[in-house]
This record gives sequence, structure tokens and C-alpha cells, in this order.
Amino acid sequence: MNVFLFWLSISLLLYTYVLYPILLKYLAKPTKPQPQTLKHWPDVDVILSAFNEELCITQRLENLLAQDYPGNLHILVASDGSSDNTAVLIKAFNDERITPYCFEENRGKIAVLNDLVANAKADYLVLTDANTEFAPDAIRQLILSFTPDIGAVCGELHLVTEGGNQNSDGLYWRYEQFLKRQESTLGALLGANGAIYAIKRELYQPLAANTVVDDFCIVMNIKKQHYNIVYNEKAIAYEEVAPSLQDEFGRRVRIGLGNYRAFSSTLWALSPTQGIFSLCYWSHKVLRWFAPHLMLLALICNMLLISSSLYLTLFIGQISFYTIAVIGTYQINKGAKVSKFIQIISFFASMNLALAFGFVRFIRNNERGGWKRTARQGEIK
Repeated sequence: MNVFLFWLSISLLLYTYVLYPILLKYLAKPTKPQPQTLKHWPDVDVILSAFNEELCITQRLENLLAQDYPGNLHILVASDGSSDNTAVLIKAFNDERITPYCFEENRGKIAVLNDLVANAKADYLVLTDANTEFAPDAIRQLILSFTPDIGAVCGELHLVTEGGNQNSDGLYWRYEQFLKRQESTLGALLGANGAIYAIKRELYQPLAANTVVDDFCIVMNIKKQHYNIVYNEKAIAYEEVAPSLQDEFGRRVRIGLGNYRAFSSTLWALSPTQGIFSLCYWSHKVLRWFAPHLMLLALICNMLLISSSLYLTLFIGQISFYTIAVIGTYQINKGAKVSKFIQIISFFASMNLALAFGFVRFIRNNERGGWKRTARQGEIK
């Protein structure tokens, strides 16, 4: 049994991280050319909620106001009980295209998001973050992707890495972008990224207060209503990578918590009746979310089999892998320069450790969907 569980764990890990992308590449269909213009450009409301974002909120709103969008564009922006000058800066804008909401009480992102959408009037909503920057035609590109059967469009987020930053989140994100592009061609795109995506307002379903990964849940709810989700790599946004693994770790723990909550509410997507969408959900999401469990199972089973020379060698390999990850993470967080190989191993281990911590917090089940800011490059002294 130990032998079976060991190789099952290893096989599933190899499948989700290595074989699944190859399978997607094989299955992917050619994309249809996108129209370059519309006869009528619909009204769009941008939904932006913020908490303690005084360092970037002014620049963010200016970036949105500068969008090259031919139709009517309106921005609904809220400060969720910020303790800094976010609310003051929001209200300082004297532009009829901006409607500010400055809540005194900090209720959490989801409560604010539900309120903003309830007050929106446009048929199309663009959802984004305060620390994101759109390319000039980003909203135009998002709207061009909509057809009657498409309910949500995910844009492409480019993570910006400043010199000396050894957090490999940017490299992993490019890997994720490849998966999103391929899944989109199959009609099996799983969620969106919160920095840049658009939806049809009528399809929005209010989220539970303890939701964390709102971008994933919103889009999965739209898919459940039998609308397609597509990826548009021409709709571009930019965001800074967290300056270190340590700064990124807390965010990933929280995302992990949100992933497990989302899993419990998206069991419908596991059914084989969902076709290719179900295959992608199992392969890209479910196995990834349970990768820490598989890694731990592989290590325990391997330890119980070390009487064999083969399994002793494999056990030494696993221990060496985790040792490199621990030492590499320590060096990276201290600012020491390490090789790209060590960066990748450290990031992979850190990512899955954070996911494991998220699972523990999910089991405790005592947190609401509030706010946690991740440090950014310009904030590090």
C-alpha cells in the first residue's frame, strides 16, 4: 500500500505541473480573430474597492480616467474604512465620471464589492485592484471580446519585477498565463485574475461575506449559469511582484484559505457531465490545491520504504529538495543572490507551504473575507 500511495502521489504531482500543460497544448484549438471595433460601444462601470491605498489610489484613478474607451465610462470607487488618506484622496477628484463611496466602518472587501455592484448601472462591469495599472486600451479590448454567449472576459496581467527581486512569482505567473490561454480556447477557463476582468452585470451573484478569492468565485458563478469565459491577452494590466518570498507568503496563505472555501462551493464543476471544463478543473485547480497533501503523503510513504535502496535514494532526493528550499528561502529573504534553479525550488516549496497553512486556516473556519495588503517594491526601505 505504501508503494502504491507513494507513486500515486508522485504521479499526480507530475501530471498537474508537467503533463497537464502538455496535454493542453495538444488539445488547444485555434483562436478566432477578434473584431477590431464595434458599431455601438456599451456603457461600462469600473468597480474598484480599496483599503489603505493612499500611495497608489490617485495614480490608479488617473490611469482609469485616461482609458481610450469610445463609450461612456464610469468609475465606482470605495474606501472600506481606511485608516490612512485613501478616502480623502478619492473625494479630492472633481470628475463626474467618478462616484466615491467612503465607508467609515471596515466591513471587508466582499461587502464593499457587493454594494458597488448593486449601485452600478452599466451593462458591463470591469473589476480591478488599486495597485494595478491598465494599458491605455485595456477596457476597449475587454469589451471587444464579448458576444451573446460570453459572460466574462479575463485580461492579461503582467507582473513587473524590479532589479534584484528574486521572487519567482513572475515566472510562475507566465506559466499560469500559458494555461489560461490554452483553457480559454477549449471553453474551460477557470476563473479570472482580480487585477483585470470584465463581466456582464446581470450575471453577478452577490458573494458570501467570508469569500476570499472573489475573482474566481464571481467567474465560476457565471460559468455555472452556462456562459462562456474567455481570455484576452490584448487586454493588458501591470502589477508589481512582491519584493520577497516572505512578503508574498502571507498573501498566498490567504489565497489558499480562499481556494478551499471556493472548492466547497464549486463541487458542481467536478462532475464529468461538465466535459472538458471538469477535466481542466480537476487538473489545474483541484490537484494543485491538494499538492501539499500529496507532497506530505509522498514523503511519509517514502520514509516507510527506505529499507529498499531505491526508496532510500528517493528519500534522500526529497530531503535534499526541501533542504535547498529552506536554505534558498532564507537567503532570498536576507537579500543574498542565489541561482535561478534555487529560486524556483524555493518558490515552489514556499507556495505549497503557504497553501498548507491556508488549509489549516480553512479547517479552523473562523475568518471573514477582510483585507490583507501585500508589501510592494516602493514601500520597502
